[in-house]
Amino acid sequence: SIGSKMDNSLVMTSVLAKDSKLDESLKERLLAKQENSTRYNQMLEFRKKLPSFQMRHDILQMVRENQAVARQPKWLSLSWTTTFYRGEGSTCHVVCTQPRRISATSVAERVASERDEVCGADSTGYQIRLEAKICRKKGSILFCTTGILLQWMRSDPALREVSHLVLDEIHERDVTSDFVITILKDIIPKRPNLKVILMSATLNAEQFSKYYDNCPSINIPGFTYPVEEFYLEDVLHLTNFTAFKPPRQEQGWKKHMPQNKSKLRKVDEFKDFIEPYIRHLQSQKKYSSRVLECLKNPNSEDICLELVEALLHHICSTKEYGAILVFLPGWADISSLHSIITDCGRYPSSRYIVIPLHSMMPTTTQKSVFDRPPHGVRKIVLATNIAETSITIDDVVYVVDCGKIKMKNFDVENNIATLKSEWVSLANARQRKGRAGRVQPGVCYHLYTRAREMTLENYPLPEMLRSRLEEVILQLKILQLGQAEPFLQRVMDPPDPRVLEISLKVGQYHESIFLSWLGTQREYRV
Repeated sequence: SIGSKMDNSLVMTSVLAKDSKLDESLKERLLAKQENSTRYNQMLEFRKKLPSFQMRHDILQMVRENQAVARQPKWLSLSWTTTFYRGEGSTCHVVCTQPRRISATSVAERVASERDEVCGADSTGYQIRLEAKICRKKGSILFCTTGILLQWMRSDPALREVSHLVLDEIHERDVTSDFVITILKDIIPKRPNLKVILMSATLNAEQFSKYYDNCPSINIPGFTYPVEEFYLEDVLHLTNFTAFKPPRQEQGWKKHMPQNKSKLRKVDEFKDFIEPYIRHLQSQKKYSSRVLECLKNPNSEDICLELVEALLHHICSTKEYGAILVFLPGWADISSLHSIITDCGRYPSSRYIVIPLHSMMPTTTQKSVFDRPPHGVRKIVLATNIAETSITIDDVVYVVDCGKIKMKNFDVENNIATLKSEWVSLANARQRKGRAGRVQPGVCYHLYTRAREMTLENYPLPEMLRSRLEEVILQLKILQLGQAEPFLQRVMDPPDPRVLEISLKVGQYHESIFLSWLGTQREYRV
């Protein structure tokens, strides 16, 4: 197991031994690139304008003096490139994890381009499931998914071939990331020369710093262009849309059915914050009575694809050219909106290209979202939260944020796992807004009210706290991380003990059934 392998040696050293000949070669190649590469120098001049470049000495000193650093927003190649200058490139192998395949591949391609290299042929590469462009082992940076890193740790738990481990977009807190975060806490004392950098533009730095024994954190101001924001009340005013479904009134005994009780409770919660807000809007006299009546309807908070299409038509009719990125909860919504757009006749293929983006699509198809369309053609990307982080679709000017995200949840009382559309967190909303201001000023349309925004959580709940743990426990066994209960008690946010108890019982029950079946098969063969 990873745990037992770690216990075999109290202190493990890196296998990245210093190679003076390679160090000199890497330094000479870098200096030659600075003298001869126009592309490299153009990108260098651009990087000099970024806030991280101005803080580079503070960043490098903090990384050199500490094993773990929590920081925001992104920074990567500064420490890596500096090792070349210092003649230490042979001892540097950076691994940067990304939450999704498209993030790993696109960031690797972009970094290689900025360094005037071919991805996989020199110092930059990536590895994802069933696809890889592997770079050299020393003086390099490799991007991979968090799942790939976990697989490596099965054979090399101390990560002895890694000098710097960068966990990017760590705020997402999926189960795999939490595994890595927990395991690293054991690895750090045994690998004193391993540098761990936790990164995110929306990182809860204080929580991560506390978990890693009060490690230092640094906040670098982000470099984004101004983004103008509109909310549901503004969108209704701009589009003159009114076609929400009327609220359903349950009568008699139906009110007392469990599912209807839950709906009525949500309606009451909705009224608690929307009615005072509508009174506030009335006093401003900014919106028509038609808009205010729509806001009173609880169904105005549901995903309404007809409203999304009306907003797309408004943007295409009144705004300058620029790609539109629409955030939707899942594939069903993407597919339905795609059909609405293609069937309504207002978006001819000669002037519009509509591209769906989902994590289950092949990476070659996913990469098509980065292609710029011909002049006079507007690109519309229909995406899940896969487009929130790491990837930059550089011609996006307009973002439509539906405010929902597919979330796994576990109902402890009823012992039921669910996958439903839930409200995004403020961290998600900031990431979505930022997609519109990456390369030029942009516009973000939130399809929820300012009042609803005030009720959103700051960060998404970690996946481990809202999931059935059978899958988590199975993954623990596959990775040989030891007993489930002690391990899960050490994670940053331990799961509910009741959920853990239920999951362990279910696991034992399934195991007993399997062993019984196995015994039956053996008797049959005899």
